[in-house]
Amino acid sequence: MASTSAQLPSDSSSSSKLIRRWSHDVFLSFRGEDTRYNFTDHLYTHLLRSGIKTFRDDRLTRGEEIQHELLKAIENSRSSIIVFSKNYAESRWCLEELAKIMECRQEFEQIVLPVFYHVNPSDVRKQTGSFGKAFTNHEINWKNKVQIWRDALTEAGNISGWHVNEGYESEYMREITTNIFKRLNYKCLFVGENLVGMDSYLRELISKLKIQSIDHDVRIVGIWGVGGIGKTTIAKAIYNQIAHEFDCVSFLENVKEIHKVKGGLHDLQKQLLHDITGENLYISNISQGAQVIQNTLQSRKALIVFDDIDDDLKLLEYLVGVPHWYGRGSRVLITTRDRNSFHKVDDVFEIEGLNHKDALKLFSLYAFQQSLPEEDYKILSNDVIHYCQGLPLALKVLGSLLRGKRTSEWESELHKLKNIPNAKIQDVLKISYDELDRAQQAIFLDIACFFKGEDRDFVSKILDGCEMVAKSEIGSLEAKCLITVSHNKIYMHDLIQEMGWEIIRQQHPKDPNKWSRLWNPNDIYRAFMSEEGMENIETLSLELSISKEMWFTKEVFAGIKKVFAKMKKLRLLKVYYSGDVMGKEYKTSLPEGFEFPRELRYLHWERLEALPLNFDPENLVAINLKCSNIKKLWKMKKHHEKLKFVDVSDSQQLIKMPKLSSMPNLESLNIKGCTSFCKLHSSIRAFHDMKFLKELVLEKTGIKELPSSIQYLTSLEFLNVSWCSKLEKLPDCFAKMRRLRRLDMRVTKVKELPSSIGYFDARLGP
Repeated sequence: MASTSAQLPSDSSSSSKLIRRWSHDVFLSFRGEDTRYNFTDHLYTHLLRSGIKTFRDDRLTRGEEIQHELLKAIENSRSSIIVFSKNYAESRWCLEELAKIMECRQEFEQIVLPVFYHVNPSDVRKQTGSFGKAFTNHEINWKNKVQIWRDALTEAGNISGWHVNEGYESEYMREITTNIFKRLNYKCLFVGENLVGMDSYLRELISKLKIQSIDHDVRIVGIWGVGGIGKTTIAKAIYNQIAHEFDCVSFLENVKEIHKVKGGLHDLQKQLLHDITGENLYISNISQGAQVIQNTLQSRKALIVFDDIDDDLKLLEYLVGVPHWYGRGSRVLITTRDRNSFHKVDDVFEIEGLNHKDALKLFSLYAFQQSLPEEDYKILSNDVIHYCQGLPLALKVLGSLLRGKRTSEWESELHKLKNIPNAKIQDVLKISYDELDRAQQAIFLDIACFFKGEDRDFVSKILDGCEMVAKSEIGSLEAKCLITVSHNKIYMHDLIQEMGWEIIRQQHPKDPNKWSRLWNPNDIYRAFMSEEGMENIETLSLELSISKEMWFTKEVFAGIKKVFAKMKKLRLLKVYYSGDVMGKEYKTSLPEGFEFPRELRYLHWERLEALPLNFDPENLVAINLKCSNIKKLWKMKKHHEKLKFVDVSDSQQLIKMPKLSSMPNLESLNIKGCTSFCKLHSSIRAFHDMKFLKELVLEKTGIKELPSSIQYLTSLEFLNVSWCSKLEKLPDCFAKMRRLRRLDMRVTKVKELPSSIGYFDARLGP
């Protein structure tokens, strides 16, 4: 079957005027016989190329009554452009559209922009000329409607718009598109509150970008500075200010961090293409992705921001590209802390710390919620400014820390700062850590050493399984500027993460085997080889990509059983690869008699040959065994009440899963790429007790059918059976699956959708 996936509607839709879900940016109202194939068509194309989602009714013939869906399209559009032409008023349909548009302007504050195409605006306002002639007939046939239409025309005619009579129409279209772009704040990024010193930064950056250059060249500018200096904030601010000047825009945030994740470069390419085209284009590999990006950008004037990149040649070659990739007049911004990342740039903007005046203002906004310090705090505030040396991140953190405290408490905190030798930013940030209670400190260190970049809900549930009140504590960390949450992912500034690492190191500076958390491959190797201590280890995150040869040795294999036996407190374990590692030689085998610690709550071990024979996930909340050679998971038949997440994706030898009913609280099951897996357990009981399963991913498995008992997964929101080449039919049992939002069944042999799909207002697409 061709690409077929379904996006199902949300249960909660609000009719409130305060919360509207726009389906389109612009509704185009026009007289078809006048402008359909010339001005309106060109304007429509111009809007779409600028990424502005526009509704145009393409029916050539219309019935007597205006269609209900057309009225809904007007209601659900953020703005309307009305193209008044010579015969516009002759169409009762156009006048009905106009009346509805004016109604939405009053009720929903919809933006309305008129275009007077070879007609005099006064004829529209006063219904004279061709508009007056049209109303001669309307007065006879539509007496009850005439006054409504006249009022609408008068109101619309009084709105400032464009009188297209002479000159190049393309210039009018550019002006209209730019105006609507600005009015809608299209793709505007949240920059944050309390911006200080931004105007001077933007002026200098605009001069380096040379936006108004008449030679229409491509220009690439780098933004360089230490971590925490505000590179991303400045990039977002300039993006918001100039985005309307371009045909397409994209802001790729945290590029370096996303790139490190397996498949990250591929994901970045897809995000860039989606931003440019508005479509989810299929690319099979990064080489094809680079070519598609080049082909797509060459004909467009684009603004692209690559935020936080490094000098990885693959990243520069397959994502950023070279100037001839981009269309005339394009601008590219690159932010980084490593100047070596700038290989082919036209200019570099080096960001320095804030001057004393701006630093004092920024600090005061966080400490006092006003632009200057209170009288009794002036001297103390100046001491803080001197200490922070103009670094915005430190000013914000200390301002938040000291807000609402007495002067004596300020003096105590500042005295503490002065007694930290070789004052560095990490030491400044540690003051905020010291304010946390023990539970908050533990969660902060778990994020710094293990969970950075992970989904907030996922982290919360893992830590809840460790008997922590994670959700509220994560909120506290965010409020104290120690973490940020974007798109539900938890992020932490590198300087703050390094501060967390230093806290762990200081427990026993020369003995990593005595630390509470391990994350560095070299430190982990030292700890393993010492075979001493290890009793305090709570989390261990080991990336094997950069140290494969170190770990795949007889010495490590011989000692691994003994080392893990000592780690009685181990809660979180992650052994992973950040890049593609081919070959069987990098599969991990566990020695006979190996046991995982009973306190373990999260097990993530990629490319594992097999689980221990006595493996029991009794206390586990999440299991991730990607790319393993495991054929079957555990054999024990008891229930595993705590287990919420299971990921065995790309384990091509897997043939059998435990009964799903043995995991009644499971929320996500990912069997993607398990090509030998052919059948889900079909008994009704297998699914009937599973009240929490939200995500079931069977993509690229060998399944031939889905059991009808899948209807009992009443909490399921996402079902993915795409690329299941043997799947020929879906069961007709979707009526009870009221929470299902997405059904992805691309590239299967399913030729006909079951009738129960009709219970949903499904939107087919990838």
